[in-house]
This record gives sequence, structure tokens and C-alpha cells, in this order.
Amino acid sequence: MHIIGAGVAGLAAAVALSPERRPISLYEASQHAGGRCRSFFDSELGCRIDNGNHLLLAGNSAALAYIERIGALDTFERPAEAAVPFVDLATGERWELRPNRGALPWWLFDSGRRVPGTRPRDYLEALRLSRAPATATVAAVLDPKSLLFRRLWEPLAVAALNTGAEVGSARLFWRILVETLGRGGAACRALVPHEGLSESLIDPALALLRRQGAEIRFGARLRGIEFADGRAVELLFESSQVPLGASDSLILAVPASVAARLVPGLTVPDEHAPIVNAHYRYVAPAEAPLFAGLVGGTAEWVFKKREVVSVTVSAADRLLDEPAESLAGRLWRDVAAAYRIASVPVPPARIVKERRATFRATPEQVKRRPGTATPWNNLHLAGDYVDTDLPATIEGAIRSGFAAAGRTSRDHNSSTAVIPVTMRRTDIPETTEDRQRALP
Repeated sequence: MHIIGAGVAGLAAAVALSPERRPISLYEASQHAGGRCRSFFDSELGCRIDNGNHLLLAGNSAALAYIERIGALDTFERPAEAAVPFVDLATGERWELRPNRGALPWWLFDSGRRVPGTRPRDYLEALRLSRAPATATVAAVLDPKSLLFRRLWEPLAVAALNTGAEVGSARLFWRILVETLGRGGAACRALVPHEGLSESLIDPALALLRRQGAEIRFGARLRGIEFADGRAVELLFESSQVPLGASDSLILAVPASVAARLVPGLTVPDEHAPIVNAHYRYVAPAEAPLFAGLVGGTAEWVFKKREVVSVTVSAADRLLDEPAESLAGRLWRDVAAAYRIASVPVPPARIVKERRATFRATPEQVKRRPGTATPWNNLHLAGDYVDTDLPATIEGAIRSGFAAAGRTSRDHNSSTAVIPVTMRRTDIPETTEDRQRALP
């Protein structure tokens, strides 16, 4: 079993296949695993930071199954209830979105749980998304002039799609709502790493794979694949060739542009959207929430970590050419307003601009997403660009890895159960006994 790419999708595929005891070779072009989902030591800040900010929820069933399989659930903060704090930087208003635990949304009838200034019937507008044609955008289906759009639908859509609501796919946004708010507060509870993304999602997976005998090669850049008789027959690396035997399978878990170069005739999304993250060496006030949504400013989400405050701006094309020092000051003003610390000067900061963070989730680009299967019977695709009915998220990447692993297992008539992709778990196990009962 050969897996190209040790990002989240590739790791998910390897983890799903590891119980089968088939030899697994995992190849990664860089010197580290995790892709865009990793932590590193920043010499300027003098501490570890995450490459970007990713929010996982209890309703992310594939991600939760992956976390349980690698034994990392205890590395996450797990709030007992769903509560998403928001601050309107333009008006100073503050509120919490607090959906009730069950799927019946009685929380809409409690003014203390919904967005201020909105009525229960306003939320029914979201049902229009379920009937939206494939060509529809979020802003074409929902009223972009409404208070609810500005304070909830737009922030959620931009964060989930990494694409502006005026051009983002209505159908993809509907899938996000179905799997989060549509399942109630139990599915909306956050999972926030105690330390960092690597410590919670990457390092435990590598440790598991090594314990089970997987071969992991870093610095192994694939430059080509040889095909013959309807299958992949050889991997061409920069310094070596690896022939594929008659029973060997290949999962290609690389970025879309790399996959398109390696696989003849493959159509993939070819427009990408940036994300800008700002990391500040600052200990946030004790009363500050783990994360909060910000509207009416430049910063969109702020995350509190042990010695770092991080900010995310999605679909950040407008910020790419702004100098880092200017951006650090601008985004810190939003943080200072949210935390009520206006007198605190800008702390040491690191600005990370991911110019090609995800594919641009427009209806046109969504149509370019390939499935898991390819015309070559031993080659399957994984990655957040693969069609999972979700945008380019950690959950989508893990689902794609599970799907590729599942196809590979079926190709070999394996009797070992691969982690299910269609899980609908919304309860996070709270104890070791609970976790043992909940494991697939």
C-alpha cells in the first residue's frame, strides 16, 4: 500500500488502513507531516504556533473517529455545551449563539440564545439553501441586507468556504449547516487542541503508524507515475523508482495542482483562495473565551491559546499586498476591542499569508472537483479538493482519506472494517469507558 502525501488526508487514509496489517509506505515531499495543518516553533515569537487556525466541532464525525483511532481525544479542550461568542466591532454589542443540545431548535425562541435583533422566523430563510440550484451563491439565496446575514450567515459562510458569500456555493454552505446547527448543540461543541495542531492531529497519527510498522519517508518528492494496462505500475521519485506489484494500491493525497500534473486528464479546481493568520505573543485575559467570532472589522475569528492569541481572516485577497507590520497593527486593534484591552500596544507578531490555502468554493470550481476513483483501478484520490460534499476543511480532508482507504480495502476484498465515512456521531465521549463504548 503506497500513499503519497502526509497531510491530513494521507494520514487519515493510512490510519484507516493500519488495522489491515498490510505494509504501508507513506511518502512526503517536505520534511514534515501535516501539510497546512501543523505546528512549528517560531523564532521571532519564541514559541510554537499553528500554521493556521482550524476549528473542529463534535459534529465532524470523520475527524472525531480519526482522533479516537489515534488516541488523541484527551489532547483537546471539550466544552460541555455549545456556545459561540460574537462581538460586533462596529456597535460594541456582544452575544453568544447557544443552540440547545437536541436537533429540535427550541433555542430560536430564546432571545438570549440567538443573534440580537433577530426573530425566530428569520432563521427559516436558511431552508432556501436546501433547494438552491448548483449554480446559486450564498448571497443570491439569503438576504445579504439582513442583520442575520451580517451577524451569522456571512461569517459562517466565509469561514467554512474560504470564499466570499457573494460568490460562494450555496449548496456547500447548506451541507455545513446541516451537519452543525442542523443537528443541534451537541454537534456544535468545539474541540480545541490543548497544545497545537501537530500535537493533537499529526504526531499521534505518525506514532500510531510507526508502531504498526508503516514506512514513512520524508523528502520524497514524486515527479511522475507510470501507467500501463489500466493501472499505475511505477512511482518515479526524484532520486529513485518504486515499482508497483500486481496487488499494490496507490492513494494520491497531494494538492490539487500536483495531482493534475501527475494524473493524465484529471480535472481539479484551479482557482484558490487565501487565508491570513496573525499570531501574537500575548497571554489573553483569563475571562476571554477560547474563540470568538468578530463582525464589523477586519479580523473574523480570534483564538486564545496558552501564550498566543491568533486571528484568522478568510477569503483574504484584499490583505495579501498589505505589509506585515501594517496588518499586525490593524488586526490587533480588532483583538484589543474584542478583549477590551485598548491600552495594550501591539505585541510581537507573526503574519502568515497562505496564498493558496484552499480551492475557491464557487459553484464553477465545485463542479471541477473529482471523485475518489480514477480510470486506473489501483489509484484513488484523497485531499480536501476531492468531492466530499463539504468545502476544503479538516473534516473534508479526513473523509476523503477514509473514502480512498475504503475503496482500496474493497479492491482487496478486505474483511477488516475501515473507519466509516458516514458516521453521524454528535456526542464527544467524556471518559475512557465512554470512549471505549463509542469506538467504531
